[in-house]
Amino acid sequence: MAEQPRAGWDRTTSLAALGDFVAAAARVNHVVARRAGLTETELVALQHLSREEIEGGSIGPAEIARRLDVSTAAATGIVDRLVNRAHVERRPHPDDRRRTTLHITPSGRREVVTQLLPMFIALDELDRELSEADREVVAAYLRRATEAFERVTRPPDPAGADSRM
Repeated sequence: MAEQPRAGWDRTTSLAALGDFVAAAARVNHVVARRAGLTETELVALQHLSREEIEGGSIGPAEIARRLDVSTAAATGIVDRLVNRAHVERRPHPDDRRRTTLHITPSGRREVVTQLLPMFIALDELDRELSEADREVVAAYLRRATEAFERVTRPPDPAGADSRM
């Protein structure tokens, strides 16, 4: 049997706050997608493309499929719908003419940013209130919390090594 967390583990103030944060974050994509007339998967695809553009890169449909954990056929349908709404453009890959890259358009960026801007402003204000030392503590906690979450999203270990928390 897998190890169990200690009794009362979920009643600490930090874990309660993290639970509230996760629940609120989970609602964001649902609400934003509905307001924008998109599916949540389409919104997440736009978020990936926006992030990729900010980082100076580009990705193709196969990478979208991998990031969304959907089949390439499903990713093609998602991309087609976003292209039809003029939120995404397909462009030839600069080094491989058999491939295409996907790029978020100004309307796609507007769709994401307009809905999320109030949250970004509030998070920026909150971050500016923290000292650098506090920021480091929060960042360390969130990185480790992310690692804990990723235990659920990793492929299962056939030997069962990942079944422990």
